[in-house]
Amino acid sequence: MCETPGLAAGYRFENRASESGGKCEHSDSAPRKSDEPKAVGGFVLVHAGAGYHSESKAKEYKHVCKRACQRAVERLQAGALAVEAVAAALVELEDSPFTNAGMGSNLNLSGEIECDASIMDGKSLHYGSVGAIRGIKNPVLVANRLLSEAQKGKLSAGRIPPCFLVGRGAHDWAVAHGIPPCPAEKMATKFSLSAYKRNKRKMEIAEKMDTAENPMKRKRQSSENYVKFSCYFPPSLHLLYVRIMLQENGSGCLDTVGAIVVDQEGNVAAAVSSGGLAMKHPGRVGQAAHYGCGCWAQNACNTNPYSTAVSTSGCGEHLIRTMLARECSAAMQSEDAHQALLDAMQNKFISSPFLASEDRVLGGVIVLRCCRCEEDQPSQDIQACLVEFLWSHSTESMCVGYMSAQDSKAKTHISRLPPGAVPGHSLAIEGGVCRLTNAAEGGP
Repeated sequence: MCETPGLAAGYRFENRASESGGKCEHSDSAPRKSDEPKAVGGFVLVHAGAGYHSESKAKEYKHVCKRACQRAVERLQAGALAVEAVAAALVELEDSPFTNAGMGSNLNLSGEIECDASIMDGKSLHYGSVGAIRGIKNPVLVANRLLSEAQKGKLSAGRIPPCFLVGRGAHDWAVAHGIPPCPAEKMATKFSLSAYKRNKRKMEIAEKMDTAENPMKRKRQSSENYVKFSCYFPPSLHLLYVRIMLQENGSGCLDTVGAIVVDQEGNVAAAVSSGGLAMKHPGRVGQAAHYGCGCWAQNACNTNPYSTAVSTSGCGEHLIRTMLARECSAAMQSEDAHQALLDAMQNKFISSPFLASEDRVLGGVIVLRCCRCEEDQPSQDIQACLVEFLWSHSTESMCVGYMSAQDSKAKTHISRLPPGAVPGHSLAIEGGVCRLTNAAEGGP
């Protein structure tokens, strides 16, 4: 079972880790009313990706999550709505050189950076998204602007405003709406350029081995942008190389970033941003830009008693084919949030019939759900909601951070699969609960 992170006073945490098809371990601890925090202004949960987070860089990953939480909380304390706070968190995550989002993202086969991002407002249910956008430092700002422009209504001549733009069209729309472009040489960092050179060398070696073993591939591969060789590598060396690739890269290049927020009015919002898989084909659009795949947010309504928000990370193709964000949101309407998320990750993702041909199914989610606590409302001037926040992943690890608007600092944690668990076939699930009250209560 994963180690329990250090917790702020008043948070209750339960750990659950399960191998695929195995039984889930349950915490016997029950929440005590005296232990529940009274936070003012809202709550934020962020992730720096589901993949592999080395111990040597753990401090950096945690630090960026902490800063992202602080940026969101600053906006919440200033009275901002959830959608504004979640965008602020994403900007901080995109600006970090250690994340695969915005500046410093993975380079594609052509040596260029193309980013995906989306954001969803649970109150209005509006959504904004960009895919394969180049030359924009913070893609989430374009997605957020698309969302806000759509909320203004129809364009001239009754045209429907766009909610999803890609490529050059997305870039030109962003610039036309006041979002400054960023030169290509500034989008790449020393770290991302170095990773690109390493990956290119690995692909050249892999291409050499594949071509030697299967000459029929030569015609197909002649159109690719990397070098081809004709030397023969023995199958044993080929297998060794594959193992090295999995150990070094494995799920480490799946580090999409995201955040989910609930504000003091109980509104929820979610956002996600990614530079995509390393060495991807130019023009490839991952789950971070797809509706219902990268993020989801929906306030409670007559048919849904809980407000829910979800942000995903992992192999984009796996997340797109399962629409995991929306599936997890729907699952959160069940009574037991932990069990609901476990079932969704197991049945709708790892064991999904849409991914039956995949050897490993890699991904992760952060989710929250909240509802009004009627028993805690003696008058209309005092409102409270109970927030349950969770994360789950089938990758080796996932870095998260969380903070309420009353906390002095954010808490961070790198969740890891249990010892012996197999990435892509196993799950780790952790989570906690907190009670939020608005400013009318007058503090803790």
